[in-house]
Amino acid sequence: MEIINRETAYDGHFKLKLLTVQDGDKQLKRERFEPGKAVAALVWDTEQERYLLTRQYRIGAEAQVLEIAAGMIDNGEEPEAAMRREIQEELGYDVDRIEQIAHMYPSPGGSAETITVFYAEVSNQSGKGGGLAEENENIELVTLTREQLISQQFEDAKTLIATQWVQLHK
Repeated sequence: MEIINRETAYDGHFKLKLLTVQDGDKQLKRERFEPGKAVAALVWDTEQERYLLTRQYRIGAEAQVLEIAAGMIDNGEEPEAAMRREIQEELGYDVDRIEQIAHMYPSPGGSAETITVFYAEVSNQSGKGGGLAEENENIELVTLTREQLISQQFEDAKTLIATQWVQLHK
């Protein structure tokens, strides 16, 4: 298969592309959702000995979602730098240690989004967190013990992956 043509079908907060794909002697039309590149991190507070998660309204779920801290990578920004920025914006913490645990396409059947997932350790809350007012974020900080994290029923894929990583590595 080879993409032979790309058109922008929608260019708003997110982008939607119309692709023409050559498959042997057939040409197929496919839409591809292009939200961008994202980062996410399961954050461990080494002082409180608790995981720090967020609860915020997510338009895809049309509900408040309990999830690991996450956000979009700005143009030219490295994933780790973006994650450190998001942890400060959402949780108010400075990062002591960070390691990448996964890089993934959460839904490659129709989306070009990638998410780099990290594990981060923090100990110093230097800001208030809660997200940025100019981005209309209203983020609640939620703390969980290891036992609470593992027993929680998450609906968010990146959070499920990070929780499974904890069960395997921590």
